[in-house]
Amino acid sequence: MSKAKELFTRRQARVRTAIRKKSDGRLRLSVYRSSLHIYAQIIDDTKGETLAAASTIDKDLKAKLKTGATVDAAKEVGKLIAARAAEKGIKEVVFDRGGYIYHGRVKALADAAREGGLSF
Repeated sequence: MSKAKELFTRRQARVRTAIRKKSDGRLRLSVYRSSLHIYAQIIDDTKGETLAAASTIDKDLKAKLKTGATVDAAKEVGKLIAARAAEKGIKEVVFDRGGYIYHGRVKALADAAREGGLSF
């Protein structure tokens, strides 16, 4: 495993451990960011299932966006995940940034999800 990947995995484990300690049974909003797209899921860790998901490869978003690798695309995904969570009656989650820095696309997604009605 490369040094960069190893460091990322360690950061990711550190973040997830802190989230588990502080979650108090709340659902987890997990973010995955690739070079071309951004993905978000709301996960119930007690049952091990995904309750809602949104990404830049969704058909309704893909038609609107020029590319999935921009801050604007992340904002759209944040709005979409908040809307899908509201449909399921989900209001409170814990934000899991993974090993990513809370900046740029990850921050834009989180801010848009908060504006959409999710609280974390």
